[in-house]
Amino acid sequence: MINKSPLLFTILLFLNINNAKAQFSDVQEGQFGFTIGAAHYFGDLNNRAAFNRPKIAIGGFFRKQFGDYIGLRISGHYAQLGYSDVYSKDDFQKSRNLSFNSNIWEIALQGDFNFFKFIPDDPGHLFTPYVTLGIGVFGFDPYAYYQNEKILLRPLNTEGQTFYLDRKAYGTTALCFPIGIGFKYSISQNLNLSFEVAHRFTRTDYLDDVSTTYIGIDKFPSASGIPSIASIMQDRSFETGEPIGVEGRQRGWSKQRDQYLIAEVGLSFNLTSYKCPTVNP
Repeated sequence: MINKSPLLFTILLFLNINNAKAQFSDVQEGQFGFTIGAAHYFGDLNNRAAFNRPKIAIGGFFRKQFGDYIGLRISGHYAQLGYSDVYSKDDFQKSRNLSFNSNIWEIALQGDFNFFKFIPDDPGHLFTPYVTLGIGVFGFDPYAYYQNEKILLRPLNTEGQTFYLDRKAYGTTALCFPIGIGFKYSISQNLNLSFEVAHRFTRTDYLDDVSTTYIGIDKFPSASGIPSIASIMQDRSFETGEPIGVEGRQRGWSKQRDQYLIAEVGLSFNLTSYKCPTVNP
């Protein structure tokens, strides 16, 4: 005769374990993920907000969730920015003939605010639009090409920084203030898809190495009558016609800081914990 006690005990234990698991509920702690997209510059060389020269942007982030609607995110991005006066429809800018490129390294702290309750794997709460805003710091170092040679612009002091009037050298780091909108969708209990567009207002007007007025070619030293690379890069209008870079003439617009935007698609992974049910007395 078969002893039913061990078999019965095993069945009851299995049922109790599964019942206990059913009593627990998932709690969304946050997400970590990766993004890829495009970045675009707006400033003295692109003062009409044309979106015609996007460049690569990649990023990563960790978001801590505080309930179903609010999250705090730390993110990092690498992006490329660049523009040229040749893309402008303005005659002055075409004559000015300036250009730049720069690598951007950014780290930011952002608050995310969901419009709807977002609960992964819950059929009724799989999707939400959201807004984001925050503060960050980024590094940049503008450069341009002359005769196929890469020229770093900041060391040249193209607008007389350090030696003309009271103009000071600009740093290669600056604050930025991301503000944007996006949406996210839960693909599964563990995986989300997102799309976000966030504009960065910055605290620098030298992202493109252009800000104020020309100082004149005579302010730059030359060797045996040969213009220095600094004087060439501060006024490249000679490549398109008559040089325009006389002292005091407008080169950029210092009253408006440079900006950039990142549009990106993201894939994130949920971080969850388990919550015990409240015991009823």
